[in-house]
Amino acid sequence: MDRRRLGKQGLEVSALGLGCMGMSEFYGATNEGEAIGTIQRALELGVTLLDTADMYGPFTNERLVGKAIAGRRDEVELATKFGNERREDGSWVGINGRPEYVRAACDASLDRLGVDVIDLYYQHRVDSNVPIEETVGAMAELVQAGKVRYLGLSEAAPATIRRAHAVHPISALQTEYSLWTRDVEEEILPTVCELGIGFVAYSPLGRGFLSAQIRRREDLEEGDFRAFNPRFEEGNIERNVELIDRVAEIAREKNVTPAQLALGWVLKQGDDVVPIPGTTRVSHLEQNLAALEIELTEDDLAHIDEAFPPGATAGERYPDMSTVNR
Repeated sequence: MDRRRLGKQGLEVSALGLGCMGMSEFYGATNEGEAIGTIQRALELGVTLLDTADMYGPFTNERLVGKAIAGRRDEVELATKFGNERREDGSWVGINGRPEYVRAACDASLDRLGVDVIDLYYQHRVDSNVPIEETVGAMAELVQAGKVRYLGLSEAAPATIRRAHAVHPISALQTEYSLWTRDVEEEILPTVCELGIGFVAYSPLGRGFLSAQIRRREDLEEGDFRAFNPRFEEGNIERNVELIDRVAEIAREKNVTPAQLALGWVLKQGDDVVPIPGTTRVSHLEQNLAALEIELTEDDLAHIDEAFPPGATAGERYPDMSTVNR
């Protein structure tokens, strides 16, 4: 497994990580045993970056990841997040970046994960009511206390990233990035590149859409939050299927799956870009890892851009976009 550097502070991770969110919530039925088996198989295959958050479940995903890595802590770069505050019953409280909450959330995550230190601790969403300097200042205290090794932000705007980085070095920015979500290329990627911050691409398969297996809303299981995503709504999904069909044709020419091509494309966007596709199945995990072997030439990349140009996706990526790019 190739390794990639995130930031300039010493954090190195596997070139492909594993997003664990869907193992506990959001995509329909879950199976803890299968999820733990998938995480452990990922470790066997050299995947070391595991991504979770306190809100996933809520709280149950961190416990699941902790159970999966028990006895194997040294094999993992463990990333988790705070800031999207939820109650035990799953209800939503809001975005919270207050310093006292940062400290309490970290202690709770450490307990659920069963570890002494978090490798990469993200602010999941920026709290517009709390200066970023105060939030990152509290995060920096966690580093000084030895509870966290490296700091990250998720879905932050360029100006926010700069202000945060001035308080304490930010090692990674995590934001959605894939063939069907490329707005980060305009300002965000240039900003993190300038500052020496690594980029972690979540949903690099477009929430599974780039696998070319979802063609109608009816293909989604009951309880799947994608049913409420504008890109999966009638009128939008049909237009997006046309785009992925073009990508699928290129994938056939390369003798790979559409998902592998989509992951290969993200991997080619920079040596400091690390995609974290999520899956709950070992078979899908192994297929995703095969993307590391794909060779894409400049002509291939141009062909992909022509088939799926920036901005072509129909629909916003969230029903409410007010909490991202703050």
